[in-house]
Amino acid sequence: MSKNKYLIALCFWMLHISILKAQTLSLDELLDKIKKNHPQLKMFDTDIQSMDAAAEGAKSWMPPQVQAGFFMTPYNPTFWKSDGEFTGMGNFMIGSTQMIPNAKKQRAEYEYMNAMSSLEKENKNYTINQLYAIGKTNYYELMILNKKARKANENLLLLNYMIESMEIRYQYNMDKLPAYYKAKSNYSTLQNMIFMLENGMSQKMILLNTLMVRDKNISFEVDSTYTLVDFEYDLVDTTNLSKNRSDIKAIDKSIKLNQLKIEVEKTKLLPDFGIRYDHMFAFGQTPQQFTFMGMINIPMSWSTKMGKANIKSYQIKNESLQWQKQMVLNEASGMILAMRTELDNLKNQYSIYEKSIIPARRKNYDITLLAWQNNVGELFQVLDAWESLNMAELDLLDKLQQILVTQVEIEKQLEIEK
Repeated sequence: MSKNKYLIALCFWMLHISILKAQTLSLDELLDKIKKNHPQLKMFDTDIQSMDAAAEGAKSWMPPQVQAGFFMTPYNPTFWKSDGEFTGMGNFMIGSTQMIPNAKKQRAEYEYMNAMSSLEKENKNYTINQLYAIGKTNYYELMILNKKARKANENLLLLNYMIESMEIRYQYNMDKLPAYYKAKSNYSTLQNMIFMLENGMSQKMILLNTLMVRDKNISFEVDSTYTLVDFEYDLVDTTNLSKNRSDIKAIDKSIKLNQLKIEVEKTKLLPDFGIRYDHMFAFGQTPQQFTFMGMINIPMSWSTKMGKANIKSYQIKNESLQWQKQMVLNEASGMILAMRTELDNLKNQYSIYEKSIIPARRKNYDITLLAWQNNVGELFQVLDAWESLNMAELDLLDKLQQILVTQVEIEKQLEIEK
């Protein structure tokens, strides 16, 4: 019976461990959650909907004006009534005036308001690109921290083995105390490093959970796989940058919006039309009367100065935006080329570490360890070889992090989503 209880308890413990095991979060899942949940992007969505809703009212008419009151009525009320051949004087009038909007004005206003949301869409895409870059950078940095932590824990076990072996060998005068204390010091240093790595991992998880807009304390694992990208030099061409970058598209949209605004200002120089109808209820025996008139607002030189000034202002703004576009393209192309050169240099360094430096130091470590185990070598040599190998392996991970971060920065400049 006690054996069955032990098995049941073991099953529950294994189930508990499997539930608590952190779920692996892929990079694609991270980016999808950012795009779906981030409040800044939702703010852009509501702004776009608001602008589209406002555009629907661009072709509305002005409300009619209704008036009522006395018309050509004597102050002396005795003249209001008829008296013999005198038919009476005065009227009570009601009327309405309706301005008829110019179709060209309505069309220009509608096109302008309908295009406003397109600029906001590009601003949203630009923000998505920035958030993706932040997410990918911290994701890769967390991945490197995980790799360093695993390596540190492996080295901790290795040093523990050395220390335990030295404690046994010292009893037989086969090892020296200075080497023992050096190993103990390295062990403590490694423990401190693990604490720092775990703190860095916790901070990265909090930041990534914040980007995904979920509980900041959720623990997860990151995918340890990665892809090193070789960027083609023709991607730096300004034509490709203009097609891909949202900030360039936003400048183009701003230029288009200003041009549409110019068309709106031009239509303000056109005349407006209206109609007016009045009905008079005459006093006394005077017959009832009415008026029906057409109206036109004629733009004159003194009334069009503001519209012409606005047109000139928007034209100058578009010229400024063209220069801004050239500035962004010039800076982006130069930055991408510089980072592309840096990326090639980092890859070459990474390859040298991976193919030459680390294998040589590992071979040196294996030889010194074997010599120490066979009592023909010093532990100091083993520790020195281990420190050299460990430093090279950490440098390799640092190079990998620099490669991935630089790669993300290039993807951000090229606006490559994934």
